[in-house]
Amino acid sequence: MKNPVIKRIFVYIKNYRLSVFLSLLFATITVVLSLYIPILTGDGVDMLLGEGNVDFEGLFTKIFMIICCVLVMALSQWLMSHLNNKITFGVVKDIREDVFEKIQNLPIRYIDSKAYGDIVNRVISDVDTFADGLLMGFTQFFTGVLTIAGTLIFMLVTNVPIALVVVCITPVSFLVARFISGRTFTLFKDQSVIKAEQASLTEEVISNEKAVKAFAKEEYFIERFEKINEELKNVSSKAIFYSSLTNPCTRFVNSLVYAGVGIFGALLALSGGISVGRLSCFLSYANQYTKPFNEISGVITELQNALACAGRIFEILDEKSEIADAENAIALSDVKGNVELKDVNFHYLEDKPLIEHLNLKAEQGMRVAIVGPTGCGKTTLINLLMRFFDVCDGSVSVEGHDIRNVTRYSLRDNFGMVLQETWLQEGTVLENIRMGRPEATYEEVVEAAKKAHAHSFIRRLPKGYDTVIGEDGGALSQGQKQLLCIARIMLSLPPMLILDEATSSIDTMTEQKIQNAFRLMMEGRTSFIVAHRLSTIRESDVIIVMKDGHIVEQGNHEELLQNKGFYYEMYTSEYALV
Repeated sequence: MKNPVIKRIFVYIKNYRLSVFLSLLFATITVVLSLYIPILTGDGVDMLLGEGNVDFEGLFTKIFMIICCVLVMALSQWLMSHLNNKITFGVVKDIREDVFEKIQNLPIRYIDSKAYGDIVNRVISDVDTFADGLLMGFTQFFTGVLTIAGTLIFMLVTNVPIALVVVCITPVSFLVARFISGRTFTLFKDQSVIKAEQASLTEEVISNEKAVKAFAKEEYFIERFEKINEELKNVSSKAIFYSSLTNPCTRFVNSLVYAGVGIFGALLALSGGISVGRLSCFLSYANQYTKPFNEISGVITELQNALACAGRIFEILDEKSEIADAENAIALSDVKGNVELKDVNFHYLEDKPLIEHLNLKAEQGMRVAIVGPTGCGKTTLINLLMRFFDVCDGSVSVEGHDIRNVTRYSLRDNFGMVLQETWLQEGTVLENIRMGRPEATYEEVVEAAKKAHAHSFIRRLPKGYDTVIGEDGGALSQGQKQLLCIARIMLSLPPMLILDEATSSIDTMTEQKIQNAFRLMMEGRTSFIVAHRLSTIRESDVIIVMKDGHIVEQGNHEELLQNKGFYYEMYTSEYALV
């Protein structure tokens, strides 16, 4: 119990106390009956006294009792197996739910720092491996330990000298199992890590296959995959080699036990110290006593693998969750769209400041455009507004309330986001548009789609608004997916909007229509527009020009051009390239 991973597994198992108790009860019944049958068999052998001297009535009684024991034992094994499955997959369900819930509560910083394939591998593959080990543990470990203990008690009651022979040889099995398991744990842990790395690379390549082919990087990624695959093969081979030693080594020890019982028992039988029936009973016990050592040693190997995977799962659960809402956090209501940033400082890395002393005030209905070169902090500013990250110094307030003292749900519920990267769930077109406002009527959804200029292509889909689209939009074009995301915001119409290159994947003619729709949507709403094409933000009330985390210029389009500063350089260079 020194292993903290085992302790945490038992915390989950405690939720199934009754099932564990019943499983142990049926395991005990199974073991007791399996140990009682050799006694009945031995008694039956002793009833075969010689030619013409057989106690047939007693023999038939023993046979009947053996049949009854076998039937009850089979029923107990079936019930035990059913309960073990219920416990195992109940525990796995609970762990998966906790891990998935934890992922939802992890800070964006953690998600961004990890390969998605690694996280998915922990939730799916590692949990499956853990389940296999846990099921084997329940199925074989319990019965194995009970069989060893029960057999030893029966042997001591039957004949102490022979039982002592078994006890003296037994520790060799423990030494062998300990030697092997000590080497397999590290190997199985390394195997899990390399599997995660392989899954991450596979996910990365498949999701970006077009880019891989466009840059002719097939051979490069094949070589990387083969290198990881070779490492996995080597580690897996060593792990399997050591674990495969368990069975033959313990069988060798078991054979020593069986031979010791047979030789010593035969000598006792010749001297009249034990009957032939009791000797046959003892040989059966010797076989039953040693058999669990094979199973337990195999279980230990699987448990080492399961514990290694469980450790990786608990690593996610041990990560610090997103900072919880303050105890006295308020829920925003009657939001007009007044936002202010005061002396904001932010960094991802301690020694690399990104945003320093940033001040910004946006009043209701203002259209605030944020422009600047790549890496200047535009998207980071949006992340701070949505409180995906907390400011390191300074404050961000909405309607005069510091957003750290506001519930995240109410804050984000008052923002509508259309990003350059689209996100659609597997489901119907109707469900995807309704995501921000589930109670919306069909007519309201259609009206929003018309405003987003998505209605025409939706109508051409096989089942219109009831067409099921696959994960991340399935076969829809990037522009069509973007239009659905815009329709989603058109439907919910929150008081504040964030548009991060929202029309980047749309053709020029449709973009003009969308810009007109945006003008209508932005009326009376505070809008933050992250733009790379400066032509799309000319009508903004305020243009924030950022460079190296600072606001270097601020004003409307005409004012900034007249200043002939950094914005002027960006604007003229854009048109110089046309």
